[in-house]
Amino acid sequence: MTKPAATILDFLGRDHRACNHLFESVKADVTKKSWAGARRQFGRFLEAMLCHLAREEKVLFPAFEAHTANSMGPTRVMRMEHDRMRRLMHDMALTVTDADHCRYLCLSETLNMLMRQHNLKEEDLLFPMFDQMLGEERDDLIGAMEAIAR
Repeated sequence: MTKPAATILDFLGRDHRACNHLFESVKADVTKKSWAGARRQFGRFLEAMLCHLAREEKVLFPAFEAHTANSMGPTRVMRMEHDRMRRLMHDMALTVTDADHCRYLCLSETLNMLMRQHNLKEEDLLFPMFDQMLGEERDDLIGAMEAIAR
């Protein structure tokens, strides 16, 4: 059993690693042209990613914005990146359905680069800042994010 997350960074960092693992599993199946496996794994990856994005957008970002009275700062940038990821994942889902090996790999490289940069910003800057600023609310926020289940 996984121990409870002590910080926002711990909790959402775990989410990042789980999503990355599923993403790599899809790529492995696509590389082997194992389309049934790729479709199954992509569904799991998409579900995990959408859950993760919802946790941030429905719980964490609003709490930060309420605390700072600012919705035009870093959370706005993160939401724009989330929207870009959603568009890429939508296009990738079509390539998996169509068994389009080359297009999937091209789109996945773009998404991979975007996710890596996005996750670094969150894990190195934002999540530690959120942990510090929202410390008194942290346990409640983690609980609310956990309630958004896959």
